[in-house]
Amino acid sequence: MEKVRLAIIGSQIAAHIHMNSLSKIRGLKVDVVAVVSRRIENASSFAKKFNIPEYYDDYRRVLDRKDIHLVDLCISTDLHEEFSIQAAEAQKHIICEKPLTGYFGKEREEEFVGLSVSKDLMLKEALRGCDRVIEAVKKNKVKFMYAENWIYSPPFKKLKNLMKVSGGTILEVRAEQGHSGSQAKYSRRWKTSGGGALMRLGSHPIGSVLHLKYYEGLLKYGKPIKPKSVMAEVGNHTKIESFKAEKRKYVVSEWEDVEDWGTMIINFEDNSNATIFASDTILGGVRNIINVFLSNAVVHVYINPHHVLEAYAPEQAIFGDEYIAEKIETKAGWNFPCPDDDWMKGFPQELEEFIDDVILDREPISGLDLARDVVETIYAGYVSAEKGKRIYLGQ
Repeated sequence: MEKVRLAIIGSQIAAHIHMNSLSKIRGLKVDVVAVVSRRIENASSFAKKFNIPEYYDDYRRVLDRKDIHLVDLCISTDLHEEFSIQAAEAQKHIICEKPLTGYFGKEREEEFVGLSVSKDLMLKEALRGCDRVIEAVKKNKVKFMYAENWIYSPPFKKLKNLMKVSGGTILEVRAEQGHSGSQAKYSRRWKTSGGGALMRLGSHPIGSVLHLKYYEGLLKYGKPIKPKSVMAEVGNHTKIESFKAEKRKYVVSEWEDVEDWGTMIINFEDNSNATIFASDTILGGVRNIINVFLSNAVVHVYINPHHVLEAYAPEQAIFGDEYIAEKIETKAGWNFPCPDDDWMKGFPQELEEFIDDVILDREPISGLDLARDVVETIYAGYVSAEKGKRIYLGQ
């Protein structure tokens, strides 16, 4: 295959990021030939903005087209399983945003499934969903590319190079994603989000840590080092009484049946550990950070924030409409402007590698195994938090 013909599914934030990230290789390695959105007016405006020739409000229109090789699923997590299976059955390769799937309780009458359904059941059902996707992908011999952009980011790739040449052993990893809360309404409820901070935010550091240990295992033993057990806690910091009494809220506080904070310790087969932090209650911009402690080195990865630029302004208005960084509350004082957020987070690198995976018929470094293991780790974490004990994976 010389060039991939791609359809993008979705028209919101993730779809915009992916289209911007594909801009430098459009016409060379990939042609974006169609966009699908539930609302035809959104599909139309997206197609116009990005110069896409066809737009639809029905996903089946894309599946029926024999000339489309790859679908890019930039849709809410509760649709990932269904759309991935349909794409595989239509012989389309798949890019799927994170996480792969979860438990959404759509068949239940309870309004707040996060408060009424046992996490044991959620774990079992989420894994069944993963297995259904895996079966469809393998049966139809298509590629599944799991869009965990952190592992394609330049700082993370440099981390892997340093690990390789050092020959050291990973003893401990501390990784986090945090910010002041998602503005997306779907994130407030378990039925549409599949979980709270540990699910939405934690999937990034969890996926990156799992990949790092896979990589180390392949280097040292020729096989991945897998997670063995987890211990987790979740919380609702925006439900603290003194916070609720504050008149002005600087963080999102409208969470319904999902947590706004979570932490997890992952224990691996080689007895190394990783500590994961995920929070929707952190001011000062997005924190995407990985600290790796090796037997012979230490590497701190700051995807966000970083110190490429430092800028000071005594008043917010001085920098006007110029973008500084994601989710900062003010442009006044010292800030760390990001020249290219998408590049720093690995989106262009990720999308180009996925296109090359299809063209060169190779397996992606971020695929089905990682996607499934992330889901299992997250939901085992929810079980651990509910039961107050260590949970062993694969049982």
